[in-house]
Amino acid sequence: MQEIDINQNVMDDNDRIALEVKGILKNRNIFCVNMISSPGAGKTTFLEKILNALKKNVKCAVIEGDMTTTIDRDRLLPACDEVYQINTDTFGGDCHLSAFMIKDALTKMNLSEVKLMIIENVGNLICPADFLIGEDQKIVLYSVTEGEDKPLKYPVSFNVADIIIVTKTDLLPHLDVSKDKIYENIKKVNSRAEIFFTSAKTGEGIDKFVDYIKSKLY
Repeated sequence: MQEIDINQNVMDDNDRIALEVKGILKNRNIFCVNMISSPGAGKTTFLEKILNALKKNVKCAVIEGDMTTTIDRDRLLPACDEVYQINTDTFGGDCHLSAFMIKDALTKMNLSEVKLMIIENVGNLICPADFLIGEDQKIVLYSVTEGEDKPLKYPVSFNVADIIIVTKTDLLPHLDVSKDKIYENIKKVNSRAEIFFTSAKTGEGIDKFVDYIKSKLY
């Protein structure tokens, strides 16, 4: 009797479709980033800031992933005309977006003149890290309120990241958390990632990140 590794088959199918997604976007000269974080790390607030900073010069599109509701999509619409909602409860309540979901979304979006595709994954620091979805770069966001140890406790998520964005730095004076220690722990698990310390409230790091993204566009 032949044993079939169902998990491996699922991952193989996902990775195959992810390559198709990557090809679709590359043929349109669209740079794509996949944003991953725990719930409450500040993905949507950060995204509002960078979309507002980009919209005068760069046409962006967003795929918004949540298990239910359109709350985050509705927040982003004033900053970006093309925001497509994926609710994973339609697909069985997955805790992450898959390449199939992204490919399906692209067929329903207006990608004319889009230069940057931002995928805001479902709020979960673990599951999305394993799934390629056609992105050029993975971004992990991590709030200072989560403490200094998250990179060490969840090394897989941090290790796959091309960019690590530390959010809510304006709260550091009120926390027993060291910015230097956060940086040190990130470097222990991922020495190659670009690291940005940011605050949506004060604007720290926002312009720097926007300039970085602009430099990556095709």
